[in-house]
Amino acid sequence: MFGLSELAMILIVVIVVLGIKKLPELTRSAGKAARIFKSEAKALREQDAPGGSSAAGDVVSGPVVNRDGPPRT
Repeated sequence: MFGLSELAMILIVVIVVLGIKKLPELTRSAGKAARIFKSEAKALREQDAPGGSSAAGDVVSGPVVNRDGPPRT
């Protein structure tokens, strides 16, 4: 996708635009966002896995409520 020279140029532009002092803060927040994304993706995979508990697969028993009449059983 990108060659090494293109990535180096992008890095240089980012350093010039943001300044060298902001770079550690930027990388820290990017790492934190990546960890959050990874944990959320893992939670979604576990929820969708066969045998996992899913709200769509749960069966709820009880009377059916009809707005036009009494509840049906």
